[in-house]
Amino acid sequence: TRSLQITSTDQSMFEKAQGEKVTLPCTFVLSEEDQGPLDIEWVLIPADSQKKEETIIMYSVDRIFNHYYTPMTGRVQFASLDPRSGDGSLNILNLKSADTGTYQCKVKKAPGVQSQKIQLLVLVKPARTKCSIEGSQEIGKDVILKCKSQEGSPLLSYDWRRASGTQELPTTSMQNRDTGELLLKNASQDYSGTYNCVVSNRVGTDECSISLNVTPPINTAGIIAGAIIGTLMGLSVLAFLVFCCCKKHRDKKYEKEVHHDIREDVPPPKSRSSTARSYIGSNRSSLGSMSPSNMEGYTKTPYSQVPSEDFERSPGQNQTFAPSKVAAPNLSRMGAVPVMIPAQSKDGSIV
Repeated sequence: TRSLQITSTDQSMFEKAQGEKVTLPCTFVLSEEDQGPLDIEWVLIPADSQKKEETIIMYSVDRIFNHYYTPMTGRVQFASLDPRSGDGSLNILNLKSADTGTYQCKVKKAPGVQSQKIQLLVLVKPARTKCSIEGSQEIGKDVILKCKSQEGSPLLSYDWRRASGTQELPTTSMQNRDTGELLLKNASQDYSGTYNCVVSNRVGTDECSISLNVTPPINTAGIIAGAIIGTLMGLSVLAFLVFCCCKKHRDKKYEKEVHHDIREDVPPPKSRSSTARSYIGSNRSSLGSMSPSNMEGYTKTPYSQVPSEDFERSPGQNQTFAPSKVAAPNLSRMGAVPVMIPAQSKDGSIV
């Protein structure tokens, strides 16, 4: 006959959310026939049958040993401070998705030996859910509201609700609870408002919201015409600026060329000696053409009184030369070429 019996056999499957705490039950009763030492051991049975079992915690010889399984170090403990009382249940703190698996409780007190398996499923709550709009929010267009949870264990279920107005979805809407899409066909302004999306699984829920604003179609023709007009005006302004710059550049270039030509055409100033020589030479040529008969009445002007630099002065500034009293000799008798020397009158003019 079996004297040792495990009494916690009501539930063999547990579903918990990540981060929560779970208590895997393992209660037992002893009889007078059980005389050996009490041993309680919890092991994790791997999904792969080729791998060995991992011991998590053990009670033996009135001592607790909980340093066997590194991934659960510090997160496992017996539910009862004294497992000898008949409660060998296991507490797992701060559950992780990796804790999912099959756990086995073994109770031994010779000659009695009993065990029990419990399935644990650690699920992740939906989190970081985002809502978005796809399509043009114009009257008569089809609009798709999308809802997507970034975290969460399957199976996820999406449910769209209207948070404003009648709080009922439009009659033309089509909802996909598996993908989280809400299709609004042939949208009208009555569809405008705030929509909420609630995503859930077996361990929790999360939600997001978005505002829909259905507007009349945009006047694309007017926008295109305005863009064309604006472009033409911009090009006109640019062409005008280029023309002004070119004209200014040409004017500056013309001024430089004209200024340069004027400087090149200006003759160099006459020297004093050249002025005197040209004056004497011109008078000599005039006198050389005169005949001896035309020499009468002219007086000879001394060469020392021939003007040089004063010849270019104004008539008021010229010095007055006194007429010579020496009569001109008869050049025909001397065999010389007659030369006419100009004389200066009292008013300063040359005769």
